[in-house]
Amino acid sequence: MSSFRSWSYRKTAHWGLVFEQNLGPRLSIDETALSRGELYTIVTNKDAKGKKGTLVAIVKGTKSEEVISMIQIMSRRKRNKVEEITLDLAGSMALIAKKCFLNAVQVIDRFHVQQLATEALQEMRIDYRCKALEFENTAIEESRRQRTVYQPEVLSNGDTVKQLLVRSRYLLYRSNHNWTHDQIVRAEILFERFPLIKQAYELTQELSRIFTNTQEKIYGLTRLARWCELVEQSGLNTFNSVARTIYNHYGRIVN
Repeated sequence: MSSFRSWSYRKTAHWGLVFEQNLGPRLSIDETALSRGELYTIVTNKDAKGKKGTLVAIVKGTKSEEVISMIQIMSRRKRNKVEEITLDLAGSMALIAKKCFLNAVQVIDRFHVQQLATEALQEMRIDYRCKALEFENTAIEESRRQRTVYQPEVLSNGDTVKQLLVRSRYLLYRSNHNWTHDQIVRAEILFERFPLIKQAYELTQELSRIFTNTQEKIYGLTRLARWCELVEQSGLNTFNSVARTIYNHYGRIVN
């Protein structure tokens, strides 16, 4: 016979599961998509390193009030022993951490901060691509009116400008030390043609180096403040929101 009727989690399993015995001093909280794209909020024990005892809670959805009510099923005394919780920049996650783990220091996940910079860089590339498409469409229409054949500009590596901006997507995610030969050539052409993209790429790489190479927290915070000054001096509007986020949160960033 199945023991489902006597399963201790039967009444709450539809909304989520909590495993109080897996609570530890260092936790992470994040959202993830499981089957059919449904979002779930997951709390994990960092010290378990993905092995047995890692899962602390899994809750359907991301609404803070629903997640909070589920997590608060666990003992307040044990939750108050949590010392640190790593989370992203979402306000809902910060609220959950504040309400459920009163004594825990909130630490912003460095990869979410870096992701903001990378998204700003890709936004610039996409904007230039849209302008290249618009220019090409206008040129094609003009060629039709003049009864001529439109010939796009072909760059030294064989790309058109439109292709250059599309094919540069992946190299902008990577450090230049990891570029292939073709990516090195494409990057040289891209940066010469679009110097603002080069400037934005260098800012994203510098931010990555700060997190990767800095060992002392105070020194790291100083370098982050300097990075924000560089953004301001660059005049790159797409990076302003990244700098503001760091100004608002870097006191909770650790390496």
